Amino acid sequence: MTSSALPTCLLLNGREFTYAAIQQYPAQLDAPVNGYEAKVLDFVRQWLTGTQEFVLHTSGSTGTPSAITLRRRQLEASARRTADYFDLGPGDRALVCLNCEYIGGMMMLVRGLERNVHLTIVEPHANPFDYVTADAEFDFSAFVPLQIKAVLAAGLAPRLNRMKAILIGGAPADASLTQELQPLSVPVYLTYGMTETCSHVALRRLNGPEASARFRVFQGIAAGQDERGCLTLRGDVTDDQLIVTNDQVNLLDAHTFEWLGRADFVINTGGVKVPAEKVELVLDVALAEIGQSRRCFVAGQPDERLGQAVTAFIEGPALAPAAEKQLQTLLAERLGRYEQPKQLRYVPEFQLTATGKLNRAATLRGVE
Repeated sequence: MTSSALPTCLLLNGREFTYAAIQQYPAQLDAPVNGYEAKVLDFVRQWLTGTQEFVLHTSGSTGTPSAITLRRRQLEASARRTADYFDLGPGDRALVCLNCEYIGGMMMLVRGLERNVHLTIVEPHANPFDYVTADAEFDFSAFVPLQIKAVLAAGLAPRLNRMKAILIGGAPADASLTQELQPLSVPVYLTYGMTETCSHVALRRLNGPEASARFRVFQGIAAGQDERGCLTLRGDVTDDQLIVTNDQVNLLDAHTFEWLGRADFVINTGGVKVPAEKVELVLDVALAEIGQSRRCFVAGQPDERLGQAVTAFIEGPALAPAAEKQLQTLLAERLGRYEQPKQLRYVPEFQLTATGKLNRAATLRGVE
């Protein structure tokens, strides 16, 4: 395939599949495929043959995964907004390395199919460039934080810089990742969205002179707040249904908001409500400052006196006593008395969802 010609096929795990053959899937395949490849090809077949409804499952990062039915027109509207924003069109090349069984990866497929973009699809891996040819170049891709960190660690920034834009989603971008992104010349955006909104409905620039702490909602999407201060969304991507999130935000205007954290991640400690994600941000920065950039999160743990004790969970081996004391000193300087973690707990490896997001519930079950 060449970048100048309209695509007649896609590359999936290094194999070429023509769209003509995929429409007859599985009858026209000349070699067996694995389970992941079969699911990708089946979705592409459904899209090419005009299927109008698709059943997806939420990732399960904040609760039990649930099935959601999305209409084709919703997916088309979402693809149109992103493609227009990034000027994606015929001949562009996309690397699809998110899990296509979930909305982030699926929408990468839809954008490519709708805009005649060349699709190179690989199963999710920490560094997807390990699974494409050394000379493969791309104009657009989306990664979870774990992947972009692995790509940068492998010294592949020059390949990223040849792209038009990069999306990062599935989890917040921590302080260490944001710092690593600054030398990149390619625009990198953190996404905000969910299955119910057909992937992202808002973007926040992470690098360059246009970097911002604020998300910008796409035109045509109505953003509001409920009585808890949580974001609400309505538009063609929601099939004009009101979506009420659990994300508390500072809504600055009809299209701009600052994300504060999830309402269901609030810790009630001694009658004081502490936003876990506020503490996580301070913890993440403090770890980076003492040279210990690691994944971390904060949760409430049962406590006889406080009801819930603010507890920090840090991935990897225990810090040396001097480093732990330095960390606790920084936290005490930057957090209120009730916000400070009462305990630091070390977990060899955090549990992740199928989409690469931190699975808090599973990780906590493993350390109880």
